[in-house]
Amino acid sequence: MLLEERVGQTAVLTINRPKSLNAVDPALGDALRSAWARLAADDDVWVIVLTAVGTRAFSAGADLKTPPSERSFAGTFLGGGAEPFTVPTGYLKPVICAVNGLAYGAGLELMLSADLHIASSSARFALPEVKIGSVPGAGGTQRIGRAIPRSVARRMALTGEPIDAETALQLGLVSELVPVGTVRERAIVLAEQICSNAPLAVRAVKKALDAADMLDLDDGCSYEQLLWGSLRDSEDRIEGRRAFAEKRPPVYKAR
Repeated sequence: MLLEERVGQTAVLTINRPKSLNAVDPALGDALRSAWARLAADDDVWVIVLTAVGTRAFSAGADLKTPPSERSFAGTFLGGGAEPFTVPTGYLKPVICAVNGLAYGAGLELMLSADLHIASSSARFALPEVKIGSVPGAGGTQRIGRAIPRSVARRMALTGEPIDAETALQLGLVSELVPVGTVRERAIVLAEQICSNAPLAVRAVKKALDAADMLDLDDGCSYEQLLWGSLRDSEDRIEGRRAFAEKRPPVYKAR
């Protein structure tokens, strides 16, 4: 369902439902929610890589063969049971999504909620919900227009038609394309590169970047100053400056 392993200070989560093209069913959604909460509280995890088994699909979307919930929508939405399976908004630890094959519907929404996106040359991306009389329900309509130009985002959401990997790279939907079957390894290398930096500083930068989507420039710069000040006396910042002066690698402890 959802495999987990550690590579240094990186947690690697792997969706394991290849027979359904790694579609998201309620059990997988619960496993993802649990993983986000658990890893957020784990001091030994600094970066998370999210990927899936196989090369056909990262996730083909919601599992349409799963019977719908018998609970009313009001009971779910207003009863505290509507938390999405995607990376929570404001999540402090960087999440890298490594995409092989299809990222459709819920799969694309899951990818969009991550911080960095790496894809194989065979990847394809779509929000096809309108084709089955539905709409994206896990942030797709809200995030796609923040990730790529508005006109292209609207075309994807209104037609349901996919774009290929090269187009996604040109639009900035993904930051890098790699050969089929190598996305996991490349994502781990990138995660290790991030882990070599001071983790509290990485989280502060992530908060500042997230805030830039919501604040005007003056407020964003003020917030950035507050984050800078919060790190000034941290052990890691002192260690970073000392290591630089002593011409040695720093040893960070997230303190």
